[in-house]
Amino acid sequence: MALKTFKPVTPSNRYKEWPSFDEVTKTKPEKSLLRPKKRSGGRNNTGRITCRHIGGGAKQKYRLVDFKRKRQDAAATVTAIEYDPNRTCRIALIQYPDGQKSYILAPAGLTVGATVASGENVEPKVGNALPLKKIPLGSSIHNVELTPGRGGQIARSAGQQCVLTNYETGYALVRMPSGEIRKIHENCYATIGTVGNREHMNEVSGKAGRSRWKGIRPTVRGMCMNPVDHPNGGGEGKSKSGGGRQHLKSPWGHTKGQKTRKRYKTSNKFIVEGRKSKKR
Repeated sequence: MALKTFKPVTPSNRYKEWPSFDEVTKTKPEKSLLRPKKRSGGRNNTGRITCRHIGGGAKQKYRLVDFKRKRQDAAATVTAIEYDPNRTCRIALIQYPDGQKSYILAPAGLTVGATVASGENVEPKVGNALPLKKIPLGSSIHNVELTPGRGGQIARSAGQQCVLTNYETGYALVRMPSGEIRKIHENCYATIGTVGNREHMNEVSGKAGRSRWKGIRPTVRGMCMNPVDHPNGGGEGKSKSGGGRQHLKSPWGHTKGQKTRKRYKTSNKFIVEGRKSKKR
């Protein structure tokens, strides 16, 4: 996938880099795999804003993506690569011999006409889903399960991948996109390949309006607010947190450097190497 640039005839076009959508082969989604997507505007059931900067945007419908790949040993044909407004990567429409259709995440290199399958005895090629115990060491994988049968939860966004590094008794050692090495049960499924749309991180929207199309509202710095509105507000001129030198924080607590993970979390025993262990 490539990014396209524009002639700088307007301020928004000067730095704008948008996806070219060269890999997309079908513009309209499969109706049988669409569901309504209700908008909350960032508000909870009492009407109070619990997540800021959400509101507006173009109407969207949710695409039912098969993260579980439950249909075993049945080869499906890729019929189209589509754009999905709900995620950063592209999705692939696949069709089984009996006519059943499904969406999967489109890995890099998957093209229309290719066949994909899921099961313990399928070939470990791009787009196929296998248990970790059946995947060769060193393989790039995505859509990795943490619990057998729950469905893929890890490495699902554009350009993400995990690497299968080793095996232990009943577990596989997987290097996460963050660099963390984690033990995952060998019966958990994963899909071969890297998630497509790798250039997503290099996109430049060019203007605020494109964020509004996506339903993202403007963000105001706490330093610009009054003391009643934010802990960092107030002060004469440009000051740090009300004129003093207090530690910067959000309305709900510290945000600069505070650890948010519980110290004694049950899943700590599955972490072989932390994501920050090699950083100095």
